[in-house]
Amino acid sequence: MSVDHVDVLIVGAGLSGIGAAHRLREISPTSTFTILEARDRIGGTWDLFRYPGIRSDSDMYTLSYPFRPWTNRNSIADGAEIRQYIEDTAEADGVVPHIRFGHRVTRVSWSSDDAQWTVTATTGDRETTLTASFVYFCSGYYSYDTGYTPEFPGLESFAGTVVHPQFWPEGLDVSGQRVVVIGSGATAVTLLPSLADQTAHITMLQRSPTFITSLPQVDPLAGITQKILPAGIAHRLNRFRNASIAVGFYEFCQRFPRLARRILLARARRAVPDGFDVDTSFAKVKANGGGELMAPFDIPGAGRAALVQDPQGIPFYIMRGDSPEDSTAYDRMGMGKCNWNELVTTDQA
Repeated sequence: MSVDHVDVLIVGAGLSGIGAAHRLREISPTSTFTILEARDRIGGTWDLFRYPGIRSDSDMYTLSYPFRPWTNRNSIADGAEIRQYIEDTAEADGVVPHIRFGHRVTRVSWSSDDAQWTVTATTGDRETTLTASFVYFCSGYYSYDTGYTPEFPGLESFAGTVVHPQFWPEGLDVSGQRVVVIGSGATAVTLLPSLADQTAHITMLQRSPTFITSLPQVDPLAGITQKILPAGIAHRLNRFRNASIAVGFYEFCQRFPRLARRILLARARRAVPDGFDVDTSFAKVKANGGGELMAPFDIPGAGRAALVQDPQGIPFYIMRGDSPEDSTAYDRMGMGKCNWNELVTTDQA
């Protein structure tokens, strides 16, 4: 049986894989290559994720390829736009004919005697074997088949619907429902606003408090540079400017945390309705060791809330007294039988 051999085998036809193919042809135009992609379309993660509000969590001038400047009006793009951008790049580069869709890599082995890799992939009921001098893994860090799901004791007795955003059911209707979004990372921040207008009530339940601020979806300065400068130069300028602002603000927060907090709270006040109690919602709480954490939430029915660092993470503690010494505390696993279902129920009471 003959086995196909290529100089470079790329695993994954997402953002990294298509970028790797371009760089390979740029640096070594005579090298042969093949891309193995388990899915049926280009895009990787941007093809997998379909939950409401899916979008980039950084501006596209930073996220996009330097060799294919982002020219769309929106600097923050939704998932469909990003997937299409990746596919358009692959087509423009002539990479698509090199992609074998529906090929899931199952085994990779190295032979020192032959100085090459042997790669086995499954497609349907068949196995395909290729050899390559170099293998470039552009498969990302998500498990597409089994997204991370924490163990919540008592979840099996929950009468409602439990949904993992990675496997968002098509046509899921949350109209008039009470919804809890667990987490406050990029997924939650994009998902929650998209559901807010549909639900009867929506709550973000978070472990680690964070500040959130808003930026315009359309970058006016980027629009100006795109109009008056060549596309490549405009892209580099916008990328440098946005990256510098991000790094600069991070350093500013590290050096002047109290001033940074005041600035972020001022922006929050402008963003929320008049009369919203920002100071209470962003109250300072103490962590073990005397460190300060900012808690942008409150817990109805509880006197105060604290976050305590432990080796396993930061569990919730609901303080029912006036001080930690005379309080009853429930951590994320609870006292005895207290679990997340009960904690959420208490929160809604």
